[in-house]
Amino acid sequence: MTTQTATRKIPRAEVQSNGRAEHIWPLPLEEAFLERLLRDLFENHHEKLTFGPLIQGAAYELKAPGKPERITLNDGYLTVHWDGRGHFHLCIGSNYGALKSEGGPELMVRRRTSRAEFYRSLDKHGHPVSWGLRLFNGAGEPQIAIFMPNPFLTDDDQLADESDFTRLALWDYLMRQYAGHDPDPLDRQGKGFRHG
Repeated sequence: MTTQTATRKIPRAEVQSNGRAEHIWPLPLEEAFLERLLRDLFENHHEKLTFGPLIQGAAYELKAPGKPERITLNDGYLTVHWDGRGHFHLCIGSNYGALKSEGGPELMVRRRTSRAEFYRSLDKHGHPVSWGLRLFNGAGEPQIAIFMPNPFLTDDDQLADESDFTRLALWDYLMRQYAGHDPDPLDRQGKGFRHG
């Protein structure tokens, strides 16, 4: 398998600090891989994404205001621009500007993505209830979480009356394209957020 897809096909199971179990697929950390993945998401699937930092005590669940005007990569920072409507920066590569600052090489390591992963969160019965992509910097701090369309939610983030597993199409595409993993029947066994 090339560096264009993850080298592990079997997910790692973890229990998060909130007690929720997750399946995690580690992804390559090469700048070119992360740029390709993030460009694909924001250029071709922006209308399906909810994204933002997800940290203890805060969750930003933002929607793109449209297709980005441009996506640039400069000095390790990928910047997604919506002209006049905002932008964000992610350090996915070597940031040589950090070497010129007081932080030096340590700051360069801290800024850069050191962990990238696809994940799915499970309910207490082991059924998936959410799917996404996360990036963390060299200090283990969250850089961004990108939440995939959820079969148990509507486009306006309300609980769906019925599960719509066609909403997993982007997840299936990403897993196949970037993790080398075929669709998993477990993804369609979830019962949503309302069961006991």
